[in-house]
Amino acid sequence: MSDPTSTETLRVGAIDCGTNSIRLLVADIDPGTGALTDVLRRMEIVRLGHGVDRTGVIAPESMERTLAVTREYAAVCRDLGVARVRFVATSASRDARNASDFIEGVHTAFTEHFGSEVSPEVVTGDEEAALSFAGATGGLAAQGISGPYLVVDLGGGSTELVRGTQDVEAARSVDIGCVRMTERHLVGDPPTDGEIGAAIRDIDAALDVAESVVPLEGVATLVGLAGSVTTITAHLLRLPAYDPERVHLAHSAPADMVVACDELLGMPRAQRAELPYMHPGRVDVIGAGALVWRRIVERVVDRAGVTQVVTSEHDILDGIALSAARRG
Repeated sequence: MSDPTSTETLRVGAIDCGTNSIRLLVADIDPGTGALTDVLRRMEIVRLGHGVDRTGVIAPESMERTLAVTREYAAVCRDLGVARVRFVATSASRDARNASDFIEGVHTAFTEHFGSEVSPEVVTGDEEAALSFAGATGGLAAQGISGPYLVVDLGGGSTELVRGTQDVEAARSVDIGCVRMTERHLVGDPPTDGEIGAAIRDIDAALDVAESVVPLEGVATLVGLAGSVTTITAHLLRLPAYDPERVHLAHSAPADMVVACDELLGMPRAQRAELPYMHPGRVDVIGAGALVWRRIVERVVDRAGVTQVVTSEHDILDGIALSAARRG
């Protein structure tokens, strides 16, 4: 393994285990500048949070799917010579009554397949927001994209809204993720007007709560993160296949983004599945993600008059990797 005391780049592993997916980033970090260089990125749809909103527990099959991928990730970190690993578990692991079983399973997976103890950290919504902000905004100023930024990390169980320029100024996590909204409201295929109306009332109420903490006036740039937003952007761009380089830092007119959201929301699942940039695990939940994102875009345009929406492939995963490098 790499020597964590070396002045050379430090190789770290970052894992983001959310409601819908589990992702791995292996990256080399320059300890002097904090510059991050990708070695490997992976994402698997595991649905750890499937049904948690209704039952309050992680289902056995969801638990096993997630732990199977965790064992793979642990072996990858071992094989690539990772020095430090940070594993962050988000919404589903905060909400479930049997979260301790999941934590023990992760601990065992890394002990057996990485050779060192790693335990998942069930972070608060505020810390989740701070990690997302750090990961998303690290390179924006260098690209001429000015703040104040509103960074929106739209996940499976929750959505984080974070305002800041160099540092976080205000943040709020609300329970309006794409999986949660699908399970609560959008059960039709495609969803009915009544289902959409109920979901909008739920989303808008959550955004009212968020806006009471995170002011939207004066925001210069709206930055969207995570799989729902990147998939909607791929749809807007009509990509022939998912291309993270085309999606990263794509600039979109808000009106075009709203149209893309409405198109995905109104599609039957079979039609969504045929889209060349659509991950199979997002087919049934992208409509809800699109609805949440549409309501956020419309609200920020109304409050701040933003004229462009920026999509970032850099998000909480990058923030986790940077935080792992800073740990002694």
